[in-house]
Amino acid sequence: MSSREFSVNGTDYRIMLTDQVAEHVNALRNLYGAAYEDPESFEDLSAEISETIHEIASGVEPPVDDSDLDGMIQEVIKAVDSKAEARENELNEKQAPTSGSRRKGRNSARRR
Repeated sequence: MSSREFSVNGTDYRIMLTDQVAEHVNALRNLYGAAYEDPESFEDLSAEISETIHEIASGVEPPVDDSDLDGMIQEVIKAVDSKAEARENELNEKQAPTSGSRRKGRNSARRR
């Protein structure tokens, strides 16, 4: 778990980026995607979208003003994306030394 701080409309907020927050963000993306693909379903999905936004907002401190909800969601999505990218980079770095050492051996053999 990690904590992220961000500012929306001059108010500083903080959220713990848990797996549950990431799941809510992914669910929200799926709901937005479904509403985009079928605009007529937006009314049906709007309650779920609102509920998911409020679930995410419940983990933010201090409590989020309604006027800051959109900006807060954008910041949390960015934070979740950033954390996922950092995890992926970390995994790639752990795998890189093995393949990198093989390359060094091949390159040094070519130079000889």
